[in-house]
Amino acid sequence: MDSGLEIQKVSVPIGVIGIIYESRPNVTSDTAALCFKSGNVCVLKGGKEAQHSNAIIADILQEVLVENDLPKEMISLLPDASREGVSKLIKMDKFVDLIIPRGGEGLIRYISENSTVPVVKHDKGLCHVYIDKDADIDKAIPIMINAKCRRVGICNAMETLLVDKAIAATLLPKVQVAFEKEGTELRGSKETQEIITINEATHEDFDTEYLDNILSIMIVDGVEEAMAHIKTYGSGHSEAIITENYTTGEKFMNGIDAACVYINASTQFTDGGEFGFGAEVGISTNKLHSRGPMGINDLTTYKYKIYGNGQVRA
Repeated sequence: MDSGLEIQKVSVPIGVIGIIYESRPNVTSDTAALCFKSGNVCVLKGGKEAQHSNAIIADILQEVLVENDLPKEMISLLPDASREGVSKLIKMDKFVDLIIPRGGEGLIRYISENSTVPVVKHDKGLCHVYIDKDADIDKAIPIMINAKCRRVGICNAMETLLVDKAIAATLLPKVQVAFEKEGTELRGSKETQEIITINEATHEDFDTEYLDNILSIMIVDGVEEAMAHIKTYGSGHSEAIITENYTTGEKFMNGIDAACVYINASTQFTDGGEFGFGAEVGISTNKLHSRGPMGINDLTTYKYKIYGNGQVRA
């Protein structure tokens, strides 16, 4: 600087991170490894469905820490795994620097509303795919099938298909045939039901993360109406447009407020491994400080190191 100071901006660990999650025991090993590699301490709270697996994984990791003369508490399971234990953890802002909840909508809401520790939400994935009037149908059908049916119970699966009304009469019968082969239950708006015979989709359907082989379909009048629907019902996770029109595609990509926005690709690519991060802590729907697949760099913050030689400010 003009003052002669040398200023460095350096990455540092966040500190103590509480990670609250459900079901899958691989989250225990993945998140523990990422926290360790980024220099953080982690306190893990997994779901009761995998409590024995989580305990064994944590024991093994702690043994390795001890063998390498490191404190085993760097990777810990929450001693009190009850709801009361979780309630205490998320209010320990004197000792815990960040809470990362992964799980159902109820869990996320409870932690967000009650935590005094900063929270990075890994919220529900109410994801949409919009088929524009200028879409290549040969691309569109495989993309929508993959976005919904590759794995239906994950947060990056499509829950609602939006179809431009200009191509709805031609496209929807093909959509119905394709999804019937996958055993998908289709539910549609009244306009959709005028073209294909399916069950009605209500407001609650469009606001539901099914995590099941069920798909809601809505006919919209162009990209603006598709974007408005996503603004109303989307969760800020992953959204996609299928189009060969560059201008329409860019309008969608720039106008949609979500962690991941795709053009001509499946939403199921929203994943730390697919993004080149290796393991992931999860997929953040926050805007600050991390968004989308959350890798090792997102477990750091920064500080400024200023080197002087007797400078005083005038």
